[in-house]
Amino acid sequence: MLSINRLAYKLVEELLSEPELYRIEVSKLPCGSTVIDTGLEAPGGYAAGLMVTRIAMGGAGEAHLSYADYGGLKLPTVVVSTDHPAIALFGAQLAGWRIKAGDYTADASGPGRALALKPKKVYQKIEYKDEADVAVLLLETDRRPTDEAARFIAEKCGVDPRDLYLLLTSTTSIAGMVQISGRVVETGLFRLDVLGLDLKKVEYGVGYAPIMPVHGDWGKAMGRAEDALTYGGVTHFIVDEEEEILKELAEKAPSSTSKEYGKPSYEIYKAVNFDFTQIDPALFAPAVVGLTSLRTGATYIAGEVNPEIIKRSIAT
Repeated sequence: MLSINRLAYKLVEELLSEPELYRIEVSKLPCGSTVIDTGLEAPGGYAAGLMVTRIAMGGAGEAHLSYADYGGLKLPTVVVSTDHPAIALFGAQLAGWRIKAGDYTADASGPGRALALKPKKVYQKIEYKDEADVAVLLLETDRRPTDEAARFIAEKCGVDPRDLYLLLTSTTSIAGMVQISGRVVETGLFRLDVLGLDLKKVEYGVGYAPIMPVHGDWGKAMGRAEDALTYGGVTHFIVDEEEEILKELAEKAPSSTSKEYGKPSYEIYKAVNFDFTQIDPALFAPAVVGLTSLRTGATYIAGEVNPEIIKRSIAT
């Protein structure tokens, strides 16, 4: 069976072999776990962000840098694809594990989740569990992990702390913005899951989203990052499903179906004091969702990119 931790570790080895090239900082915790800073204190960059995106998908997806025009606004763009959507996106890239160890907290994504089975219902749904003697996780945080946190994570993953690799990323860094835009296909799959699609029927996924300019304010940076997906994200999936079902799903999937659609995310977040539970879940979806039936080739595409909101977001 595909081991996403072993695949991701190969990419981690590449990062570790060229820290100056990727502009990262590598350190060891007392327990022996390796910490790879891609944007907290280290400068990081586009190359690091692309590697982080691929690692977050457990090495079972690709990420490339491109450029695209959004209503006259030209922005760097990340293009993502995977031939293993359920495993790469839900089994790895989904930020499904809230780490709490002592006074340390972080949102964790990456293949290490498939060892700890966090959350368990996800792995029951996609019928997958990894087996590996190495664990790789991406932590979205503003603090370096403590030794206690690393030991806690290693125990949950069932590996020796010396075989645990923790990549740190921040929304206020270039690498952080790249890897969030690199979640565009995962965002689309998440929305389709909410709408009831059997994820095991999704054979292929591809998409792209703009990489927004960085901002030093966390709230504004997060708003820009979400706008890249909500108003600029384009996705397409090839699914082993009947035409009628895919047609209905495509119509319901894009972010434009949300009652809160039409304003920059920062304005929406600020209005609810960044309590995301008060926001219509339908907003957390790509701008465009395309579905093709593997059985017949019938294709349904709904939604559209909204350049005006992207421009307003950058001006915020």
